[in-house]
Amino acid sequence: MTLATLKDVYIDQLQDVYSANRQSQKATEKLINAATDADLKAALQRSLEGTNNGIEIVADLVKGHDAEPTGEFCKGMEGIVKEVNAHVLEADFSDNDVRDAMIITQYQRMAHYAIAGYGCVVAFARRLGLSEEASKLQKCLDETYSGDRTFSDIAENGINRKAAA
Repeated sequence: MTLATLKDVYIDQLQDVYSANRQSQKATEKLINAATDADLKAALQRSLEGTNNGIEIVADLVKGHDAEPTGEFCKGMEGIVKEVNAHVLEADFSDNDVRDAMIITQYQRMAHYAIAGYGCVVAFARRLGLSEEASKLQKCLDETYSGDRTFSDIAENGINRKAAA
């Protein structure tokens, strides 16, 4: 597909966000199973629900532009998910708190990638005058920021302290 207009870029990036979210969804499900801290498990579950909601929203927006949400495969998130596998799921830990600290690290990398993607599509939607779409995407962005702050709080106020002991 030739990208000739900002709308083309917008749709392409919505598809990329969709792909990234789908990959993050599967990785987060695995992180929930690997986590031991109750607060961390709960935060991961809430984040998974938010990701699932974002997938639905982005899919609907892409379809509204007569495109398929699966039109793009996000190589960036693919690399981050490989890091999740290598540094959490395939790594050997002798301490659950240390594993939980690594889970937060890897989850936040996925979240920060999502923040970048959502930020771009929000800006594109606004520029294109798609205020309703921008509002829906802004909500996804705000929820992702909020989740990221929650993970920082869990790390800084508990898990990192326990992992350092």
